[in-house]
Amino acid sequence: MRIALVSAQASPLGLGGPTAGGRHTHVAALAEALGALSHEVTVYVRREDKSAPETVPLAPGVSVEQVAAGPVEPLPPDDQLPLMGEFGRALAGRWGKDPGSGPDVVHAHYWLSGLAALTATADVRRPVIVTYHGLSAAERRHLPMDRNTSQGPRAGLERTLGSLADRVIAQSEDEVAELGRMGVRRGSTVIVPSGVDTERFTPTGPAADHRRPGLRRILAVGPLVERKGFGDLVEALRRVPGAELIIVGGSDPARPPRDIDADPEARRLVELADANGVADRVRIVGAVPHDDLPSWYRSADVLACAPWYEPFGLTPLEAMACGVPVVAYEVGGIGESVIDNVTGVLVPPRDVNGLAGALRSLLGDEVRRMSFASAAIDRVRSRYTWERTATELERVYRSVTGANEVEDSDEDELSEVS
Repeated sequence: MRIALVSAQASPLGLGGPTAGGRHTHVAALAEALGALSHEVTVYVRREDKSAPETVPLAPGVSVEQVAAGPVEPLPPDDQLPLMGEFGRALAGRWGKDPGSGPDVVHAHYWLSGLAALTATADVRRPVIVTYHGLSAAERRHLPMDRNTSQGPRAGLERTLGSLADRVIAQSEDEVAELGRMGVRRGSTVIVPSGVDTERFTPTGPAADHRRPGLRRILAVGPLVERKGFGDLVEALRRVPGAELIIVGGSDPARPPRDIDADPEARRLVELADANGVADRVRIVGAVPHDDLPSWYRSADVLACAPWYEPFGLTPLEAMACGVPVVAYEVGGIGESVIDNVTGVLVPPRDVNGLAGALRSLLGDEVRRMSFASAAIDRVRSRYTWERTATELERVYRSVTGANEVEDSDEDELSEVS
């Protein structure tokens, strides 16, 4: 099957960059997993670098095509709405007028890419599937009005996209409920959680860095933006003696570490740590190459995850795959992937005192941590592998393309012959 993954705002080629997050990882890993199932996969991203080649091989059966739409430079994702018509028309031009010459199915990632996918398939009908990776209605409820990007026409366009797409992929029951409130029919929604590379994220292997003697390690991972809740972790650390907080995320890993000082959120966190009297126990590492992440997880006693809103939450699963228990706010999909008091501890959102108490209790109980770690590994391997994610999505693709009907017909013919 020929599969187009439309991801204008999150290129697999940008993994490890200063703005890379779970969506970049998701698209890259999904493309590779689908390629491993012998599909022909092309990821379409918006061109941001004039010197980069138009087509870049990513993995066996997988390539990334960079499509010119708007200025050839990095732009914040939600500034790209005016460019999605141009992006979609460029895709239509590449795919041609013959339905047999383009992809069999188009899977868009993020609402903006979904709009581009609808434009690209307006004249030549191709099935469109969308994964939102976050909904404006949820962001408006969880994020302060001056700190989210869900203003303007986004909510209405997301609703329209959900009504026109052939299928909507939700990553959790929480997201299904959000989609229902938005007006998306339950019958067109399929739950397919994100996956984890269980060959890369393992409990065995080297651990990064050296801990300070006598201190337990709390690790936090993610882009340095306020809504990820690193500030809550810094404040909680004041009530967790004998522990250090290591934050991995921020500046481009190709730049010198001192460049982290130029990051406004990093400066804010440093000032917050100083005000709370924990500056000597907080360290911001900056972004690290994606391949180095497992060793950072393995260096920790516990992963702390305190976002104000998280539609799915890949970081907790990566830590769990490495045998690291999780303390997290119970928001979005995290409340389903982390099983409270089995693979970690869930805390009510924005409850800094509860966060501190959970961290203090878990860090002080090695037997409990070991029990959680074992259960976490089992949960990821049984439910959250990319092979399982790709196989479940393959069934969705076949259902919208009619491939299942063809296969069933072939099986019936074989049955009659035998």
